[in-house]
Amino acid sequence: MERLTATPGEAGPLGESGPPGRIRALVVDDEASLVRVVAAYLEREGFEVLTAGDGVEALRLVREASPDVVVLDVMMPGLDGIEVCRRLRTFSDAYVIMLTARAEEVDVLVGLSVGADDYLTKPFSPRVLVARIRGLLRRPRGQAASADPRAWRAGDLVVDPQTREVTVGGRGVALTRTEFDLLAALMERPRVVFTRGQLIEQVWGPGWFGDERLVDVHLGRVRRKLGDDSVPPRYIQTVRGVGYRMGPG
Repeated sequence: MERLTATPGEAGPLGESGPPGRIRALVVDDEASLVRVVAAYLEREGFEVLTAGDGVEALRLVREASPDVVVLDVMMPGLDGIEVCRRLRTFSDAYVIMLTARAEEVDVLVGLSVGADDYLTKPFSPRVLVARIRGLLRRPRGQAASADPRAWRAGDLVVDPQTREVTVGGRGVALTRTEFDLLAALMERPRVVFTRGQLIEQVWGPGWFGDERLVDVHLGRVRRKLGDDSVPPRYIQTVRGVGYRMGPG
């Protein structure tokens, strides 16, 4: 397994915002040395850190400790990270960052398709990991990104920005935080075409960098959950060569 890169000079507060407070993070990897380095770095940055060396222990800790964010390796013996994320998503809305040694391989897209919010490719810098976590945590939790108290509607699709609830024809639809934030970005400005880069900047933050395909994967999950995978789709439209918009075709 490839090891992350970490140098002593990287330790310490990042940026002007200071430590993030007692955010609870769970680090899951079968490589003990990697877990120790990541955990030590996160603790120096002010995080409360839990660790697990396998998928079964990870799921137990998520249930018992309710971490805010889970740093989860894809390739683990037994219960791998993909299956851990799939099961975790049935009872937790913790942010999930997948760790993978193969950025170009299908495991990245599969990880995102089961509900992960972001990914990092090994080897990586702990500084980058902390920046990614902070970017996720800056997003709203349990409240809307918009100050508009009104629910947004598109046909029988209703998105409430205050309660973060989504219904289709009166039926509730369970979305992850990332899925909701992407849908809300489109719903707030219907018929406006967003590029993938614009959606990444709005949902993941301006400091994010990586493969823009994660927008396609997450919106694909949103479409399936909304029953919007017909041709043509009823709600989320693909604008070929540009990006996405909300509204009838």
